[in-house]
Amino acid sequence: MSDVLIDAQQVSKRFLLQHNRTPELKVRVLSLFHPEKRQMVEEFWALRDVSLIVRRGEAVGLMGRNGSGKSTLLKLIAGLHRPTSGRLLIARGTRVGTMIELGVGFHPELTGIENVRIGGAIYGLDRPQIDVLVSKVAAYSGLGRFMDTPFKGYSSGMRIRLGFAVAAHLDSDLLLLDEIFAVGDADFQRQSMTTITELRKQGHTIVFVSHSARAVADMCDRLCLLEQGRLVYDGAIDEGLERYDAMIAGTAAAG
Repeated sequence: MSDVLIDAQQVSKRFLLQHNRTPELKVRVLSLFHPEKRQMVEEFWALRDVSLIVRRGEAVGLMGRNGSGKSTLLKLIAGLHRPTSGRLLIARGTRVGTMIELGVGFHPELTGIENVRIGGAIYGLDRPQIDVLVSKVAAYSGLGRFMDTPFKGYSSGMRIRLGFAVAAHLDSDLLLLDEIFAVGDADFQRQSMTTITELRKQGHTIVFVSHSARAVADMCDRLCLLEQGRLVYDGAIDEGLERYDAMIAGTAAAG
């Protein structure tokens, strides 16, 4: 069996951004005489010709400035978007756990417990396995009585606790994490880092997006840098962090 889990070759992703869009007939008529009010469609390439191989058991960090394409690449790997061009393959039978955006995959009107049960069912767990998952998630997240309340009432910190707890306990082959330390207290951050370290020891594959050099250095054994949608570095952590610092310093100097 091949040890390649993710195989991305010349992957690009384009979004179409609509400007001055309006359903109002009056505005649309006025736009005939005022070009600046006309609806315009702009092409935005979030990723350009990205080639990347991730092997089983690797922990890969993704870094770059805001808007560099990190989250888009994670969403392509998760199957939430499709590439505009290029090829992106995930090894057959790979179970993917994601913590990409707060609230993604959870129904706002359902309780925490109900959302966990649905998530477990989607992953093919039977009823006893789902019951075990609910117990583990409730204990790990520390949400207590809030597990019985609707998800829409959760704070951002509570949402990320629930999301990470589910992702970490689904026994995923591949775990996709996007800025999980941007929200949450110090205790949650320490708990999460300990969990990720244990998952790495167990052979899980991790792709981790973060602006935290310390977190990437502690949890990853390889770093990829994205700049304006292009992969500009793929290699050792130390050199990658030096390049990232230079990239950020260049932005500050330009500003």
